[in-house]
Amino acid sequence: MISTSQQLQQFLDNCTKIDGQKICAIDTEADSLHRYKESLCLIQFTAGGECVLIDPLAIEDLSPLDHYLMDATVWMHGADYDMTMLKREFERLPKTVYDTQIGARLLGVKKFGLGNLVEHYFDIVLSKSSQKADWGKRPLSEKMIDYALNDVRYLLEMGDMIVAGLKEKGRYDWFTESCETAQSKVAERDDAKDEQWRISGSGKLDSYGLAFLRGLWNWRDKEAEAWDRPSFMVAPNRQLIEWSIALSEGRRVDLPNHFRSDRVKRYKEMLATIEAMPKEEWPARPVIKRRKRDREFDEKVDSLISTRNKTAEDLDIDGSLIASRAVIEMIAANEASPEDLLMNWQRQLLNL
Repeated sequence: MISTSQQLQQFLDNCTKIDGQKICAIDTEADSLHRYKESLCLIQFTAGGECVLIDPLAIEDLSPLDHYLMDATVWMHGADYDMTMLKREFERLPKTVYDTQIGARLLGVKKFGLGNLVEHYFDIVLSKSSQKADWGKRPLSEKMIDYALNDVRYLLEMGDMIVAGLKEKGRYDWFTESCETAQSKVAERDDAKDEQWRISGSGKLDSYGLAFLRGLWNWRDKEAEAWDRPSFMVAPNRQLIEWSIALSEGRRVDLPNHFRSDRVKRYKEMLATIEAMPKEEWPARPVIKRRKRDREFDEKVDSLISTRNKTAEDLDIDGSLIASRAVIEMIAANEASPEDLLMNWQRQLLNL
């Protein structure tokens, strides 16, 4: 476990000297299942033949890692989450990030979780025993340490195998473009979204129901923050939708018996505020533009789907890698150009 900035700098200097180039693999662990505000709790890192754990909870200055990553080739698996964590920590991303999951899928591997790939390439079965562990606690158990190190132990060798397979099949350019696109999406994503309370299922609510949903969301958020627990531990999203429907229909919703009296009191105060709210302050339902479906549209969709499926079958890859149905329908409806929605290699396979 590297727990000081000096140790971190020394280790990274040695890695560069051993390899002569900067190639590493990274994974991260956070405490989103245990705290209100997610924190980066652990960084698993391998380079120069060594696997180590870096402790961001103990290290005041992680800038040596930031500087190292900026001109390194960084391998990850299912990189979206880990890139998001690095972006929050360093406010930027490494220039080159390769994702073993993307590469394996482009090779036609059907089961592409990290454990699946380690078993596929190395015939080793990894333990899943610490998947939901509290990574914010110290010290880490030996079981947690082994689990964490295994998240990066095989990535560099696996990456070499995947690259060799991609080059053999002539798909390496697809891989690099796909990784660059995934990286750009994370870099451009706005984490401070407005109206986060508009969760899945909110589309079925009328304006009055949306007013209750917004109130419930904000009440839950404050309760979770005061408790320092994830919001789903107060009430899951599904329950917020169910309560909003019931309340908008005039039905009474009582909180579970185990809720503390002060939490119930704040809940009732929130309901009273919503019930007294003027209609003009209720949230508006989003305006959904209905797509015009006609024979020409259907024929274009069918043609593109047919081309995609035939091509995917020939390549032995998942058709959604080439284009999802939603994207195909947007192109058929002229709602966006193929250049805006698809990568170069995807457009070529679809003859667009």
